[in-house]
Amino acid sequence: MPVAAVPVLTVLLPTLLGAAIGWGPLVDWADRSIHRPSAERMPLRRLRAWSAVATAVTFGLLAWRFGLHPVLPALLALAATGVVLSIVDLTEHRLPNAVMLPTLIALAVLLVVASAISGEWMSLLWALVGCAGMFGLYLVLALISPSAMGMGDVKFAAPLGLVVGWFGWTVWFAGVFAGFVIGGIVSLIALATRRVALRGSIPFGPSMLAGALVALLVFGA
Repeated sequence: MPVAAVPVLTVLLPTLLGAAIGWGPLVDWADRSIHRPSAERMPLRRLRAWSAVATAVTFGLLAWRFGLHPVLPALLALAATGVVLSIVDLTEHRLPNAVMLPTLIALAVLLVVASAISGEWMSLLWALVGCAGMFGLYLVLALISPSAMGMGDVKFAAPLGLVVGWFGWTVWFAGVFAGFVIGGIVSLIALATRRVALRGSIPFGPSMLAGALVALLVFGA
């Protein structure tokens, strides 16, 4: 569906839904997944505000870009669980398996449903290849440089690769490339503002998610 033909409600309703679940369930899920004491975290009310805005904007953009395409639920699920994972990663540099595994399973089921409704079974095959390919790429990078790439990032590559792979190799490559570009920019800003030392590390999960979303919004079809 062309972007210009997307009805206003098709964008407005997901945006409102994103704000609601971003303020409530997503933050609650993230809060339960964080091990760090409450005193060392962002105040909960501020975190809810950030989560609500991020989820609402992401849901709205995805609905605007893809309309009522059968793949939209999978994209919204990735954005929602990605917010949870990003909150945890930004708080304590960790991507919990308790969030990762349900994310991967839910996305796989939703993409099967999307392929069945749209008849795009080849896209499902590309999704599986993309999942294995991105997981393998990040695994190699983690083995080469364990200090620069954590196993949480490797595992997060699987659901991201699954979704961007559904759209083909162009989106897959764009998602990988954009993730590293965004991560590099964030690292340079962190170094310039002295928020991290030269040998320090920053959470890479949010950059991976942002790269995948940028690729989907720009190249997804």
